[in-house]
Amino acid sequence: MNEASEGNAIRVVGGNPTPEELAAATAVLRAALDELAGMQRRAQRAPTTWERERRGLRQPLERGAWNRWAR
Repeated sequence: MNEASEGNAIRVVGGNPTPEELAAATAVLRAALDELAGMQRRAQRAPTTWERERRGLRQPLERGAWNRWAR
């Protein structure tokens, strides 16, 4: 299966890039799209048990709390 049939083809509409320039542009665009896809997947997934449970562990810092801990 070639890339054009997958819908991932990049079409140059202006200029005359060298094969190296085209490869570099393709790599940058694919990396950016992969990163966006990963962000989308993370936003849609349910939080893990660790992520849900750790919320209860955090408490606001209080002035002088370090001194009370050592007593």
